[in-house]
Amino acid sequence: MLVSLCVIAYNEEKVLNGLFRNIANQSYPHEEIEVILVDSNSSDNTRTMMEDFRDTAYNFSRVAITTNSKKNQASAWNCALCEALGDVIIRIDAHAQIPRDFIAKCVENLEEGEDIVGGGRPNIVDNETPWKLTLLAAEESLFGSSIAEYRRPTEKKEYHDSLFHAAYRREVFEKVGGFNESLGRTEDNELHYRIREAGYKMCSCPDIVSFQHTRNSLRNMIKQKFGNGLWIGLTFGVCPKCLSYFHFVPFVFLIMLTLFTVAAFFGYVYPIMFLGLAYIMFDFVNTVGCFATKKIQPQFIILPFLFPLLHITYGVGTLVGLIRMPFWMRKLGTAPYDRIEEVRQAMINNHRDKKG
Repeated sequence: MLVSLCVIAYNEEKVLNGLFRNIANQSYPHEEIEVILVDSNSSDNTRTMMEDFRDTAYNFSRVAITTNSKKNQASAWNCALCEALGDVIIRIDAHAQIPRDFIAKCVENLEEGEDIVGGGRPNIVDNETPWKLTLLAAEESLFGSSIAEYRRPTEKKEYHDSLFHAAYRREVFEKVGGFNESLGRTEDNELHYRIREAGYKMCSCPDIVSFQHTRNSLRNMIKQKFGNGLWIGLTFGVCPKCLSYFHFVPFVFLIMLTLFTVAAFFGYVYPIMFLGLAYIMFDFVNTVGCFATKKIQPQFIILPFLFPLLHITYGVGTLVGLIRMPFWMRKLGTAPYDRIEEVRQAMINNHRDKKG
């Protein structure tokens, strides 16, 4: 079974070498792996590193490098899909790490009858420092990041609404098409919604695991949270059904905080008091949880202030996205939707040509 392992990157020279080592060490037969690398016009050494990897003799079926001129994640994934010839398509972020048996376990579970498989995706940091471990603690906390089940390893097979670093049978994309190139950060939410609507199930398997690097600075983490919130707001106008209520919790918290603060100026102090007490309780419990379950660092003392900063940043991003959404949708046109079908046809044609 030929596997297309797809990686997209933009200015990722700091992390690619680690991921390339992981790929080179895969236990699955290398002659049954093709590696598809997509460079989004990087300005650093990303392209050179990709070429060096391609030119090293790892005995893969092939290593293909293609260029994404749009600098958009969805368009980069579409470039990879149009290039892939495999029976199985695996998406791996440049910021990821995968164990030696990752591909083998994905194929094994697909051969048991699943259409899409993946597993837990814990966060990690490179070059551990107390500050990086503090950011990691905030990211790993249910309170600080997400309660999504598909982020964490499972003890048995479970079916989820979404998966990270998933492996898909080729037929899935040949049926539902490619990614919606109008979206950023939420392109996988929208794709997975179409996949579920087409009748496919996404299976999280206990023996599959991959890892994702946490942002190494507070500035980058805040930028990430704002961007995530922004795309939730924008995506609400394109595909509201691909989002869950939990995506809007930080936004609702921000609105309540604002309204209750205004009400307090007019003498109605109880709403803000109750909201503040409830939040402080959750904040305290989750901070204590980090101290109890993580490798304690002195900087953990700022976690009670870090959590609300991340929540408010995400909520502000969603608010900005919702405000911009009607104007943004007016400019979209049909091109992103046409591209979904173009990718579907390209994959069908590639598969036909391969068999021919």
